[in-house]
Amino acid sequence: MMTTQSEFRTALLDPMRAAPAGLRNPDGAQATKRFDVYRNNVAASLTDALETAFPVVDKLVGKDFFRAMAGLYLRAHPPNDPLLMFYGAAMRHSYHAADATPITPDALAALAPDTLPLVTFGFAPSVFVIPSRYPIHSIWWANTHGGNIAKTAQAVLITRPEFDPAVDALTPAQATVTQSLMSGTQLGEALKHGGAGFDLGPLLDLLLSRNALISLKT
Repeated sequence: MMTTQSEFRTALLDPMRAAPAGLRNPDGAQATKRFDVYRNNVAASLTDALETAFPVVDKLVGKDFFRAMAGLYLRAHPPNDPLLMFYGAAMRHSYHAADATPITPDALAALAPDTLPLVTFGFAPSVFVIPSRYPIHSIWWANTHGGNIAKTAQAVLITRPEFDPAVDALTPAQATVTQSLMSGTQLGEALKHGGAGFDLGPLLDLLLSRNALISLKT
C-alpha cells in the first residue's frame, strides 16, 4: 500500500493519528514507533523555530504556555516553506527579502502637484504592515528596550533600511493607508482610508527614511 504525501502530512501534524499504513519497517511491520519519533522531532523543531521568532511573546506568557500554544499553532498553520528561517515572523521575511533600490525624496519633489493623487508606489519586498487593536509596538518595545506601554491601538511597520529589520509604530489610520498603497491604490484614493484630517507628511517621511518605497508611477 502506497502512502500519499497528503496522508503523510496529515498524520505528521496530528499526534492522534496512527502512522500511515504504507510506512513499513525493514521487517515489514508498520513503522509506528519510527514515525512517532519523527513526528515528535518535527513538532519540536517547529516549536523551537517559533520560540526563536517570538521571544517577547515567550517572555510574556511563559515558556510552558508558549510551547503548548506553539504545538496548536504549528498544526493549524504548518510552514509553507521548507526553510525554517521564514517560519512564523514578518521580521524574518523582512531580513531575508530581496534587495531593492529605494527612490529618493527628489523623485517625489519633481512631480507636478496635480499628479500626486494619481501616484502609485512600489514597495520593497522587505516591507510588512501588521495591524492590531492593541499597542503591539509599545508592548514589544517595553519588553526589549524598557519603557511604558501605550494605551492606544498601534500597528507595526517592518522595513529593512540597511542590513537589519526596523520596527516602527503606526497609527491605525497610517496602517490602513499604507496597506492600501501597498495594494497598488493611487495615493489620492488611499488617503481616503485615513479619514478626515489625515496628515500624509509623517507617514511619507517614515516610508522614505526607511527605504520602503522603490518606485512611483503616475
